Amino acid sequence: MPFQSSPRRGGDGRLTAALDPNEQGPQDACGVFGVWAPGEDVAKLTYFGLYALQHRGQESAGIAVSNGRQILVYKDMGLVSQVFDETTLASLKGHLAIGHARYSTTGASTWENAQPTFRPTADGSIALGHNGNLINTHDLAQMVTDLPGPEDELDLHTRPVETSTNDTGLVTALLAHHPDTSLEQRALEVLPQLSGAFCFVWMNENTLYAARDPQGIRPLVLGRLERGWVVASEDAALATIGASVVREVEPGEMIVIDENGLRSHRFAEPAPKGCVFEYVYLARPDARISGRSVHEARVEMGRRLAREFPVEADLVMPVPESGTPAAAGYAEESGIPFGQGFVKNAYVGRTFIQPSQTLRQLGIRLKLNALDHMIRGKRIVVVDDSIVRGNTQRAQVRMLREAGALEVHVRISSPPVKWPCFYGIDFATRAELIANGLDVDEIAASVGADSLGYISLEGMVEATGQAPERLCQACFTGQYPIALPDESLLGKHLLESSIKAPSFGKALPVLNNP
Repeated sequence: MPFQSSPRRGGDGRLTAALDPNEQGPQDACGVFGVWAPGEDVAKLTYFGLYALQHRGQESAGIAVSNGRQILVYKDMGLVSQVFDETTLASLKGHLAIGHARYSTTGASTWENAQPTFRPTADGSIALGHNGNLINTHDLAQMVTDLPGPEDELDLHTRPVETSTNDTGLVTALLAHHPDTSLEQRALEVLPQLSGAFCFVWMNENTLYAARDPQGIRPLVLGRLERGWVVASEDAALATIGASVVREVEPGEMIVIDENGLRSHRFAEPAPKGCVFEYVYLARPDARISGRSVHEARVEMGRRLAREFPVEADLVMPVPESGTPAAAGYAEESGIPFGQGFVKNAYVGRTFIQPSQTLRQLGIRLKLNALDHMIRGKRIVVVDDSIVRGNTQRAQVRMLREAGALEVHVRISSPPVKWPCFYGIDFATRAELIANGLDVDEIAASVGADSLGYISLEGMVEATGQAPERLCQACFTGQYPIALPDESLLGKHLLESSIKAPSFGKALPVLNNP
């Protein structure tokens, strides 16, 4: 049906990272959310759930809602608060919804690749959201190409399905092809053929589905509402909407929720390898993963960092916000006073107005400013979560010296990042990672610090409270828990560069801002 949205401009999907194109740090995975709750305002529940997961993806956002007869999808580039308003949410009526906040790890940051994806079939429609990254995308594209054809798809005489170039669109196409079986059974056939990291939420007109890869690399939790069920990337999203945590979705598990209640299927044997970087940086500090408080893990990383790399200093300060818990732990263990030496502009990147080249050259000052009276004449310990290229730390150290710091000692609550991630985090390329070309002393000299200390791999892992064999540490060790294909078959823009994305059939209107 036609849809009129409010005449306002949304975001453009080019947010914080665009402020300094030469220093793009570890970019988050995506955030997924799903709710089955007849009688509730599921669109607003999904909006606030996505709002709580905004840290996991800031390029685009979308919500799909079903009223039992049809699915409407509304998505656009930008932050959750830029994409949706009261008028839009009021138009999304139903008892079942899924939502997605995206950072692109496969496929460009474009409207066509925003999620949820959508596809109709003769038996109903499918909308799907994905957190993670698949590594057999090339094979999946061939599987989609080999599907019998469009005769089982619903011809609605509307515009063609938008052509996406990401792994999520391929999975949606594979699930949509189930002419002789149910969507539930089709999912149990497709999921074992996927390789890599995935947490999916998807839906047809009457049923909510969720699944997590056998390694459980990305988090996914199940929650309960008084009149329904919720799934989300992190339990903080459940708390935001007043849902209680039931449990984590297990690795290799698919959950199905409909009017008959909740049922679970095991589609693969679990082989847990949760991402250790969720504890270091990705997850919200108020999340719990595998029973461990993320905040407490980060504080403990700071304590261990203080024991491993002590220094005589006058002030311990964090790089906000990601370095704050570890800095608190460092100060507690070392006995050095904790204080805020940087002020962060909370609204940087929350607009589609891009800085001029002159402002870009100021780099970090668009995000942080130093508190001179806290810094002048003092020996400073600066705590951050990671170093990628080193440009940010170099600018921070220079700013602190200009503010009058006598000494600047940098402490990092993760080991040196030396390897790219293929499971849902968009690091720099291996050649760009500063730890691959320089040793610790050389990195310290490069960023201008008086000393530099990285937490040990053992110290970081012990702080998570998890057994080492249950964690993926590939970005630090190069040991990937899921075997990678040939390098030519990997890459964020694989589908754009080498494969013509499959597009067949017709779609219901997928609604976006004008």
